[in-house]
Amino acid sequence: MPEKPEVITVTKKLEKRLLNKIITDCKVYYNNIIEYPSVDEFISKIKNQKMNSFTTRGKWIVIELDNDYLLAHLRMEGKFFYRDLNAPLEKHHHVVFTIDNEFELHFQDVRKFARLKLIPKDKLYDMKPYNELGLEPWDKNLTSTYLKEKLKNKNLPIKTVLLDQSIITGIGNIYDDEILFLSKINPLTKAKNINEDKLDLIIKNTVSVLDKAIAEGGTTIRNYTSEEGVTGLFQNNLLVHTKVGQPCPNCKETIVKIKVGGRGTYYCPKCQK
Repeated sequence: MPEKPEVITVTKKLEKRLLNKIITDCKVYYNNIIEYPSVDEFISKIKNQKMNSFTTRGKWIVIELDNDYLLAHLRMEGKFFYRDLNAPLEKHHHVVFTIDNEFELHFQDVRKFARLKLIPKDKLYDMKPYNELGLEPWDKNLTSTYLKEKLKNKNLPIKTVLLDQSIITGIGNIYDDEILFLSKINPLTKAKNINEDKLDLIIKNTVSVLDKAIAEGGTTIRNYTSEEGVTGLFQNNLLVHTKVGQPCPNCKETIVKIKVGGRGTYYCPKCQK
């Protein structure tokens, strides 16, 4: 599943090709991809709007249009492909945007979990996802004091809590494992029991891991790529995630895999007691 670095990578690729372009037409072939508003309203409103800026919020791609924001969540396997005008519709290509009457942008999702939303500018902060998301990893307000307050009543394992997008937004399963390894925190540790020094380490390593992953274009694992013909390289720098049975890069103890909150979790039993 794409996490923050992959979402940023996709967004930068889209911006490079689509900035200041106009969506001149839109066709939807699988209605459930459109989370808000209705499909008919989505199609009607998005036509003839220019794409003025590109950014991210959590794991959402956020495209500023003239009157609305177009939000895209890739979920497991959402991808954007460029095609010629009137190109044959390919399997799992669920939404087709015509751009400047010159080419098409196809949104594909094999598993059909991805979602698109079109939100009026004056409602952006009053609606999901914006009204539910926590701080970005680079936010100056993300401090140990902030985390201590958020975690004080959390009996859940820290591995699970770091995936809670209402606290820190953008961390997913891959980077969660890497952050906890670098912070020398066992993934099963109850969140409420982590002291402020360790919380400072979590913040520091969150920024460090994500910055490195962004610089490498994200992580390509199994069948996820950020865009057609584009693959990330950060998987070459992973320290524990997917490394079950391999020696820990610090102490040479064998990396193990367990389930935490239903998620595959990799860690060193010696470094992360």
